[in-house]
Amino acid sequence: MYRAIKVRIYPTDEQESYLAQCFGNTRWLWNYMLNATTTAYKETGKGLSKAAMDKLLPALKKEYEWLGLAYSQVLQRVTFNLSSAFVNFFEGRAKYPNFKSKHGKQSIQYPQNVKLMPQDSFIKFPGNLGIVKTVFHKGLPDAKFTTVSISKNADGRYYASILFNQEDEPIAAINEAIGVDLGLKNFAITSDGSKYDLPKKLLAKLERNRKRKQKKLARKKDKTSNKRQKARCLVAKISGKISRVREDFLHKLSRKIAYENQVICVEDLAVKNMVKNPNLAKAISDQGWGMFLTMLKYKAERFGHTYQEINRFFPSSQLCSETLLPIPMLQKGYDSLKIRFIDCPHCQKQHDRDINAAINIKNEALRLLVSQYGLGVSPNEVTGELVRVLGTSTSAQGGDVRPKTSGRKKSTKSEAIPNDLGSLHSPVRGV
Repeated sequence: MYRAIKVRIYPTDEQESYLAQCFGNTRWLWNYMLNATTTAYKETGKGLSKAAMDKLLPALKKEYEWLGLAYSQVLQRVTFNLSSAFVNFFEGRAKYPNFKSKHGKQSIQYPQNVKLMPQDSFIKFPGNLGIVKTVFHKGLPDAKFTTVSISKNADGRYYASILFNQEDEPIAAINEAIGVDLGLKNFAITSDGSKYDLPKKLLAKLERNRKRKQKKLARKKDKTSNKRQKARCLVAKISGKISRVREDFLHKLSRKIAYENQVICVEDLAVKNMVKNPNLAKAISDQGWGMFLTMLKYKAERFGHTYQEINRFFPSSQLCSETLLPIPMLQKGYDSLKIRFIDCPHCQKQHDRDINAAINIKNEALRLLVSQYGLGVSPNEVTGELVRVLGTSTSAQGGDVRPKTSGRKKSTKSEAIPNDLGSLHSPVRGV
């Protein structure tokens, strides 16, 4: 399984100038080849293959001498990525490739001849780039790495993403199965009664800061002035801070859930359709549900656990988790997001709306898995029989599977700790 580790790099002024040249060369080559391939396809009905694009490189280097300043394999990687982009497009996995812009994130790739020196905090790149200072915040896997990508964000930070081809061993889970319901009031609600929230206070503070800086940027009318460029950089820095805070929370929560549970049950959400609601578009976009589900899936696969999605049209929030009968007050026409606790007339119990939905998601996902494996078991034996079929134990050693490094600075950000206030499963129910 491929796994990437992203580290911060600190190039010198000369190296930054060289990287800017490489970013521009690869961007120009991508746009040139994309235009040539599109033109050839319109004229002949066939595009340019990777071999055909590589044959054009020597003539282009002679015509444009500055193109040869970039490392040769970096340019060859551009044709490889463009060819892969067209393959993904024709097989329906991606949209048609776009032209690259000099604004925003920039990146190049080194496919080989890169030497990692974590003991000296350096990475040695081939060509004119040379040795670059690097901060390795975690130990590197004992596996062969394939590609190193250098990227520059809009806020001016440089990163190196190291791609490893690593065989992961299955990790025994602590729990058998869990259902996860995503919401706006609480980010994630699990079937065991735990509720997780984004760091809303910190994000709200950063959003107010960004709003002030965006107003200052809007007042700079001259787009070529240095003051406007400085204002734009300040907006990019605060936007990057917001992105990192949210991503940190999503990584910690997704790893916790994927590591502790054998079967992770979620709902297939159509986020693109949900953001069409003008009243909830920003609130839904700020949650990061799509990124969270992506993290949850690949981390579950890394630990050897099962990730199961249910249909988005399954009425998980309208059924009683005890009787599986519709709850009248939550049916279409009477449903309201203000209703958080519901009284079921069938089982005569009061349910937390979100936890009830999470339990329904879990039960439906287990039903799909039982149907997939053809198990003839009763509902009470579903999870235990699934664990046996999937070939893992319900006991675990626990702990952190990441390699530890000496002298590593402890994270100052909050861990993924459940907030049980308001949960019926909590000994103290919130008011």
